[in-house]
Amino acid sequence: MSSGLLFACVGAILFSMGVAGVILIGHLLRRVLAFNLMGSGAFLILVGLAQRNDVPDPVPQAMVLTGIVVAVAATALALALARRLHALTGKLELPADEA
Repeated sequence: MSSGLLFACVGAILFSMGVAGVILIGHLLRRVLAFNLMGSGAFLILVGLAQRNDVPDPVPQAMVLTGIVVAVAATALALALARRLHALTGKLELPADEA
């Protein structure tokens, strides 16, 4: 097993753990952390599969760096919204649907 394939497999495991966390966890901060875990798994898959003959391809590396910046901004926005929700309702859980 090559190192790139190992990175891709670990990334797939992290991504699936993040998806399970986003779906199953109700607490908002934990859900944001699970979303970040999902993004880290996707980045690891990209980095792992971007190697050819143990030489890294620079295009996916640049995409991952851009993705990290976008993920940091999205996390900051999500935490600001969670803080606002906590200030308004006193809870860090989304209200249940009333359908």
